[in-house]
Amino acid sequence: MGPVPDDLLATAQQWREKMVSAAAEASDELMDKYLETGELDEAEIVAGLRQRTVKGEIQAVLCGSAFKNKGVQRMLDAVVELMPSPLDIPAIQGVDEQGQPAERHPSDDEPLSALAFKLMTDPYVGQLTFIRVYSGTLKKGDAVWNPVKGKKERIGRIVLMQANDRHEVDELHAGDIAACVGLKDVTTGDTLCDPDAIITLERMEFPEPVISLAIEPKTKADQEKMGIALQRLAAEDPSFRLHTDEESGQTIISGMGELHLEIIVDRMKREFGVEANIGRPQVTYRETLRKKVTDVEGKFVRQSGGKGQYGHVVLTLEPLEPGSGFVFEDATKGGVVPREYIPSVEKGLREAMGTGVLAGYPVVDVKATLTFGSYHDVDSSEMAFRMAAIFGFREGARKADPVILEPVMHVEVETPEEYAGNIMGDLSSRRGMVQGMEERFGSQIIRADVPLAEMFGYSTTLRSMSQGRATYSMEFHHYAEAPRNVADEIIASRAKKLSNVPGCDARRLTRATLVPAPRPGKAKPPPGKKVSTNWGRNARRGCACAGLRSGVLPGHRL
Repeated sequence: MGPVPDDLLATAQQWREKMVSAAAEASDELMDKYLETGELDEAEIVAGLRQRTVKGEIQAVLCGSAFKNKGVQRMLDAVVELMPSPLDIPAIQGVDEQGQPAERHPSDDEPLSALAFKLMTDPYVGQLTFIRVYSGTLKKGDAVWNPVKGKKERIGRIVLMQANDRHEVDELHAGDIAACVGLKDVTTGDTLCDPDAIITLERMEFPEPVISLAIEPKTKADQEKMGIALQRLAAEDPSFRLHTDEESGQTIISGMGELHLEIIVDRMKREFGVEANIGRPQVTYRETLRKKVTDVEGKFVRQSGGKGQYGHVVLTLEPLEPGSGFVFEDATKGGVVPREYIPSVEKGLREAMGTGVLAGYPVVDVKATLTFGSYHDVDSSEMAFRMAAIFGFREGARKADPVILEPVMHVEVETPEEYAGNIMGDLSSRRGMVQGMEERFGSQIIRADVPLAEMFGYSTTLRSMSQGRATYSMEFHHYAEAPRNVADEIIASRAKKLSNVPGCDARRLTRATLVPAPRPGKAKPPPGKKVSTNWGRNARRGCACAGLRSGVLPGHRL
């Protein structure tokens, strides 16, 4: 490192004194020496900073630029000098085959336990699976067990990665980080362990995507390449998802923000040579319930001689705290619903929650309790109780004051002071809630929570308001209930989209029903004609219009 410039010398000395003072607080011995001499030697400074870093009392902040290769070496040295080694932290925790707590100490003598934390596609060797070995040793050719997938894998090659260079090794030890070649069914967050001492380590949690857009290849030649490219990118990045919209047949990609998806599209072009057209970003909304409802009945009865179908459930639906997900409870007594049909009821409820009654978005944070029901000795079946649960949930959801939830982002803007007022006003006009403002190195830092739907194109607006001098960052914060006028717009927009599906009528958004499919050989109704719910006996899943109408055409998805 070169000398400190004269104009920064006083500032550098001031911050060095703060660093030495922080190191001295690690122990009485260091503090006594610091008070006597006003200084510590380099080894004492490093030792003091390490002690306090390991305890979580302080955090090191380093400056550098990976692009210009400045400060990278110092950062790596700081990792070695300051961060805890495996010997400084407790044993890694997990669960065994029986679901009981288990642990592994960072020792070569312990059974193997390793975590796959990253996947990467290499143009020369194929898929690289980056792992960290927490305990035991791992050799080339070893057979390992993946308890998450329930599959055995064999280690092909082991390579140590240094930027783009690969150095092949034969063995890894506890604490090592390397990449494995040849693993077929491992995904990010999976555990690899000794087949004779199975343990599942805590999985990595990834947030749900909050933004989606349609993507299509520019040419027919790009069609197949695009599918392969997107699959590989999705395997590498668990926060990136893709699926095919059954209504339009379009490929939909979802991620954590506009920039995230822009990078995905750019990588697809650079690394896979795929040119694509992208649509306007779409927000990933959710639905939930605000009111508890009891004694909600769901019946599925098809009895017209011979073998029929009969399922009957009575449910209680109630809202849960945000982030709770779905909870199912069986509170029946006396065998009113046979044990073998209870899983089918839960399956039906989960299926119904995939499509809300307002705009067809997934329903979250709901508890469903099965309180009563009835069955038929001959006609009851798993399918009948699954369908009854779907009917019951939809009936109850309409009565439970359903609402639309929208993703809210935490936005942090750094701007010169003269633009702060206009920027705060603009954030407020976007339905944002300013959480605070502070000064940092001569700039104003504005923090606000803003609905994602209002942030599209914000980069251009911010650049215009600040003459290109302000920057911002954004991350998902939480889901919040959308205001009534916004929810009405969302529902209307969804209905308009669904109305473009051939044969669908999405005008009546709150009266969903499932429609049985016709028996083989029976005449189908003319396009656009509503269908009686008694038409046919063999029930399929309902409609691609997300079940948002009173009558739907067979073959569509609910």
